[in-house]
Order: sequence, then structure tokens, then C-alpha cells
Amino acid sequence: MTISLYDLSVLTFLQTMRAVSGVLDRATKHCAETGADSNDFVRARLYPDMAPFHFQIEALKNHAVWGLEAVKTGVFAPPPLVGAMPFTDLRAIVGEAVTALEAFTPEEVNSWSGKDLDIAVFRPVDEESASTSAWAARTLALTSETFLLSYSIPNFYFHAVTAYNILRTRGVPIGKGDYEGRLRTRTA
Repeated sequence: MTISLYDLSVLTFLQTMRAVSGVLDRATKHCAETGADSNDFVRARLYPDMAPFHFQIEALKNHAVWGLEAVKTGVFAPPPLVGAMPFTDLRAIVGEAVTALEAFTPEEVNSWSGKDLDIAVFRPVDEESASTSAWAARTLALTSETFLLSYSIPNFYFHAVTAYNILRTRGVPIGKGDYEGRLRTRTA
């Protein structure tokens, strides 16, 4: 079976981003039905030392849209994080990501296949530095495919499932099907 770089990346990101959009819609509906405030989700965390919900949504966009930009340009340079914002703005970020992903064409993305990349990624110097500015760059020698498969897509899924889990632990009635979104089935 042949799979293109576009199918591997853009279509994969779109499936999950659209599913996350649906999950955020379900969270909004849940709040309307229960009288809860959706803005209470913004700073929610699974555990005190984990990043909050708003970070998970920004990271989704960054690993999808800016992950592809990294493959295109050779530089992983997502914009600075915005931080806590109203829940409706988080929904808008997901919508913007879907629009940006839809703008990539198969020809454009597939032309980046096999490209050598030396990507600088930033990590905390040590555990205590995670909440400070003590970060170190590490350069990774990758190809377009290995960058997406071993860095961007795993990070993307981590943040998608973390956002899903934050909402689920706060009582939003979502299930596995909501997380999977619309499967890319073949025509029978």
C-alpha cells in the first residue's frame, strides 16, 4: 500500500482536529444543559504538574500546522503561546487550525517527501526548569517523514487525548467515538 505524505499528515491532523472541534461543541452543550461555565475548563489540568487545557489546544494547532511548516521550511518555529483565554477562543483556534490544514494541497505537501531536516526542539534543562526560562535546544537530524512520525504526530495525539481527558474528568459526556472522529473509510 502506498501512502502519501499528505495522507499521512494533513488528513490525519484534519481527522483529529475535526474530532476535537466536535468534543468542544459537546463541552459547550454540556455546559448549557448543566449550567456549568465552559471557561472553568480553560485552566483545568489532569494533574497539578501537567499543562492546562488551554495549552493542550494551542499545542494541537502548533504540532499540526507548525509541524507541517517545519517540514516545508526546515524550522519548527510555532508562535508564542497565548495562554489562558476564553473557551470560545479555544474553539476558534481549532477552527483556524482546520482552515490552515485545508489550505495545504496534496501536491505541495507531497513535494516535501524525503527532505532532510535538522530541527531544533527545546526542552527544559532539568525538571525544575520546566516552569522557568531554562530551556536548551537540541537539534534532531530527521527527514520529513521521521519528523512527522516520531515527533509531531505523537505530540499532537498526546495533546489531543489530554484535552479529551480533561473534559471527560470534568463530566463532559464524550466517548471513544468522539475522540476518533470521522474515520476515513474506503468506498465499498
